[in-house]
Amino acid sequence: MATDYDAPRRNESEEQGEDSLEELKARRNESQSAVVDIDESDTAESFELPGADLSGEELTVKVVPKQADEFTCTVCFLVQHRSRLARGSDGHEVCADCA
Repeated sequence: MATDYDAPRRNESEEQGEDSLEELKARRNESQSAVVDIDESDTAESFELPGADLSGEELTVKVVPKQADEFTCTVCFLVQHRSRLARGSDGHEVCADCA
């Protein structure tokens, strides 16, 4: 069966007809519950505590040495491309952000 996606959508309340204002208010109050269902085991695993022991964790990082067209900023110590060099006098290489 073909579906016309341009046709306006109808939900269940439109199909059943118009409800009175009192019925709508009662239905809204019933659907809004103050009880929250939280699984404590799921939430406890998602938090990381500061100072947690990470000695068993191993990181795999590929370190690329500084290239010939790069410099290390003497202010922020980030490796930048030569096009970002703002000052190069007295051996102090500073990037455009720190200048």
